[in-house]
Amino acid sequence: MLLFLHGLRWLVLIAAAIPLIYYVLAVIAALRFFRGHRAPPCDFAPPVSILKPVHGLDRESYENYASFCALDYSQYEILFNASDPGDPAIPVIEKIIGDFPQRSIRLLIGAEAIGTSNKVNKLARMAREARHETLVISDADIRVPRDYLRAVAAPFRDSRVGAVTCLYRGIPGRSLGSVLEALGNTADFAPGVLVAWLFNSVDFALGATMALTKARLAEIGGFAALADHFTDDHELGYRIAARGYRVEIAALPVDTVYPETPVKEYFRHQLRWSLAIRNATPAGHAGLLFAHGLPWVVLVALIAPHTFAAAYAAAYLALGGLMAWTVAVWGLRDPLVRKRFWLLPLQDACAFAILVASFFVRRIYWRGAQYTIRGKELVPVEPPAARG
Repeated sequence: MLLFLHGLRWLVLIAAAIPLIYYVLAVIAALRFFRGHRAPPCDFAPPVSILKPVHGLDRESYENYASFCALDYSQYEILFNASDPGDPAIPVIEKIIGDFPQRSIRLLIGAEAIGTSNKVNKLARMAREARHETLVISDADIRVPRDYLRAVAAPFRDSRVGAVTCLYRGIPGRSLGSVLEALGNTADFAPGVLVAWLFNSVDFALGATMALTKARLAEIGGFAALADHFTDDHELGYRIAARGYRVEIAALPVDTVYPETPVKEYFRHQLRWSLAIRNATPAGHAGLLFAHGLPWVVLVALIAPHTFAAAYAAAYLALGGLMAWTVAVWGLRDPLVRKRFWLLPLQDACAFAILVASFFVRRIYWRGAQYTIRGKELVPVEPPAARG
């Protein structure tokens, strides 16, 4: 029995080293990524159609939409698609159209229901009606800098690139839930993306930006092939990569503007995305157990001598802090992480709790409806009245 416990202790200590190794890899990835990306070229600018599915109002919607109208790019159009004529986003879009008469902006209402995902239904219609070959898809809560389209279009100069995505920072509200979610973007999620990039395993896209051509979209079956998928962004990148094309990460980040989120809603939203990762990449989801150092600090403290436990805790704080600073502050230039650096251990603890919960949850709430996840697909849960 003592031999078993001794072996178990060493197994835990060896496993506890993995988060520290991961932090070092994330630092290396960030240094290589951000140093290796230069300003996008000015001599490659294919015409672009920007597709914006909308559903209700986000915080600072006007400012988010307006950022897409002030881009330093020669030829592009913007298509908005709302679900119905009563969508509260429509008056804001109409104001945008009036305020930027020099831009080609169209507002579409409704879309054919080709699958469970209302977002993808809208994208299918917008892709059909888009005038240009290059499509750039972006969520409604995204805000972009003036050189956004140049950075996104530049990788398509290489014919081996099938899709382009980008990292993103968070602009939070004043609530703790909003701040924790924004911190998690750059200090927790972005390092994982960069480690995947370091090992040439970017086979996904991110909803902040999904760019591809109509030709590549047709090769993967169009948006109709994604209409029942929970993670349409991940699946789009996966299918592009599966056909032998590269998924490139653009050189500059964009911003996600978060609502004033209560902590309960923060947990619910992050749990939904953890479930998305679990169903899209089960092995990668399980591997996230080794991307959070704080629970391993606790385990080491319980089984190791005090001096060793103190040294491990110091290594966690030093390497975890270095990773967050290198990726978020130095690389992504995120002012939030710089100001709220002291909150990172709390964010790490919350993220780990959400990760553990995601192994046991099977249903999600999304856009006011309840769904069961079956494989990679969303299956609506019918209310009792609908079942008769």
